[in-house]
Amino acid sequence: MTDTQDTNLTPKPVELEEELKTAEVAEPVATETPAEENTTGKPVETAQKLTKDEVLAKLKEIAANVETALKADIDSLKQAFYKLHNAEQEAARKQFIENGGSAEDFIPTPDTAEEEFKNVMSVIKEKRSELAAEQEKQREMNLQVKLSIIEELKDLVESPDDPNKNYAEFKKLQQQWNEITLVPPAKVNELWKNYQLYVEKFYDLLKLNNEFREYDFKKNLEIKQRLCEAAEKLADEPDVVSAFHQWQKLNEEFRDTGPVAKEQRDEIWARFKAATTAIHRRHQQHFEALKEKERNNLDQKTVICEIVEAIDCSELTTPSKWEEKAQEVIALQAKWKTIGYAPQKMNVQIYERFHKACDEFFHKRSEFFKSMKENMNANLEKKRALCEKAETLKDSTDWKATADALTKLQKEWKTIGPVNKRHSNEVWKRFITACDYFFEQRNKAQSSQRSQEQENLEKKKAIIDQLNAIDENTDSEEVTQQVRDLMKQWNSIGHVPIKDKDKIYKRYRNIVDKLFEQFNISASNRKLSNFKASVSSMQESGSQLYREREKLVRIYENMKSELQTYENNLGFLNASSKKGSSLLLELNRKVDKLKADIELAKEKIKVLDESINNEKQE
Repeated sequence: MTDTQDTNLTPKPVELEEELKTAEVAEPVATETPAEENTTGKPVETAQKLTKDEVLAKLKEIAANVETALKADIDSLKQAFYKLHNAEQEAARKQFIENGGSAEDFIPTPDTAEEEFKNVMSVIKEKRSELAAEQEKQREMNLQVKLSIIEELKDLVESPDDPNKNYAEFKKLQQQWNEITLVPPAKVNELWKNYQLYVEKFYDLLKLNNEFREYDFKKNLEIKQRLCEAAEKLADEPDVVSAFHQWQKLNEEFRDTGPVAKEQRDEIWARFKAATTAIHRRHQQHFEALKEKERNNLDQKTVICEIVEAIDCSELTTPSKWEEKAQEVIALQAKWKTIGYAPQKMNVQIYERFHKACDEFFHKRSEFFKSMKENMNANLEKKRALCEKAETLKDSTDWKATADALTKLQKEWKTIGPVNKRHSNEVWKRFITACDYFFEQRNKAQSSQRSQEQENLEKKKAIIDQLNAIDENTDSEEVTQQVRDLMKQWNSIGHVPIKDKDKIYKRYRNIVDKLFEQFNISASNRKLSNFKASVSSMQESGSQLYREREKLVRIYENMKSELQTYENNLGFLNASSKKGSSLLLELNRKVDKLKADIELAKEKIKVLDESINNEKQE
């Protein structure tokens, strides 16, 4: 029976505050749990084992009966579908690459199942929105009904009539109250307090006989003892979330059950409260553990995002580097899939961040390979153009100019980047064939020249022998003339084999320098002799002779200008003072040196002109 009031369900305000700080047992709770708690975890595990068609079938069932579906079930099925969808796309991409396709050219095939999936999800979303709006409207209506019941209870309590006469009406109101379930969550506690207040007052007014009251108390005690036993067993329930949902029903039944005898009220309430506290503690610990795990998952996913975002694509300058980094990103994507959910408010956000970072990386990778392909095509055209130039030169008999031109083309070839492997060997073979043909023809033409070079080598060795044979007792002027004649002969001799060039010149230079020093031959003569020897080594390159001549002409003109300045300054000086005399002597010394240097420069230019003319004649 439920016609009497149990005060242990409506503790005093101070007691109520203390209970709210712990397990909140004294207050009624909503019969619906938050969306993030309204799951046992089992639907998620089941969904991962379904095929795409089975997922669609499940979603269609939910769409037909949305009011009984759990949000967690819908989310689990949604996740399972896209996992299967993405796996199919990835398998298609790998197959495309294995068949010879390029990763950046892969275009996913439209998935008809995905379109059907989106349509079903749209229906579910719309129906859930309508259901939520309808439930909210029903809660408001229920609130008004319960407020009117409280007002009617208040009228019964304040009525001057005998409470026993109003007992039937009181029971009717209680039944109406219990039949009404959902109200706005924010109003639950306030409604309950007011309801309990007037129920308690009404019971206090009743003048029931002791036998009736004791029977009522006894039946209520049996019910509450059974509820306590059931609540205590929930402490061993493996599924914490399921235990909490079962407790909600027990709690609702406990507070709807009437009071027990006054001396047993505290005991039965303490027992139910203890069982409730244990259930709430396990429930709270369970979700705190879940939240901690989700926070750890978020931390791991954030680190992965940061790794992908930190990739410096400017350092990836070769296909191998891009491929190596792409494999790292793919490995991170695989790692991402092994990590569980992040907190709900961050889960979509962190996924979008990761998806964006990966998209940007693969977009840049695609742009790199596209640009590289374009560059390779451009490089191929450049190399083909060099092939055409080499082929036009290969039959030339202007050995020196053509050799320089081909050498220049070969250097230019090295500056051009790579081409596609399909054309690389072909275009290189074409180019090198033209170059090799020319140089083979030149070598044949110059084979006679080698014997001449060997003969020139023997002549230069003979000159060295003559220089070595000069007697140290010979007159200085005679030696000077003899050395000049031999040097003139040396300079008139043509090229020697390249392998002997430096060695023979070094022997020649050493003996000449020794003779110059031994017989005090003038510095100008020595410089001119050295210059003539160096000119002979320049004759292999006509352009070098021209550059040397231009350089000497500039030096010659500068010295003439400098001499003119010194001579003008001499006109303004006199030797009347000691200081003026010393300055005049210094200027005269510089003028004499400049004149000697000018003469030497003229002689060098003359030597170069003779060499250039000889080169043209050859």
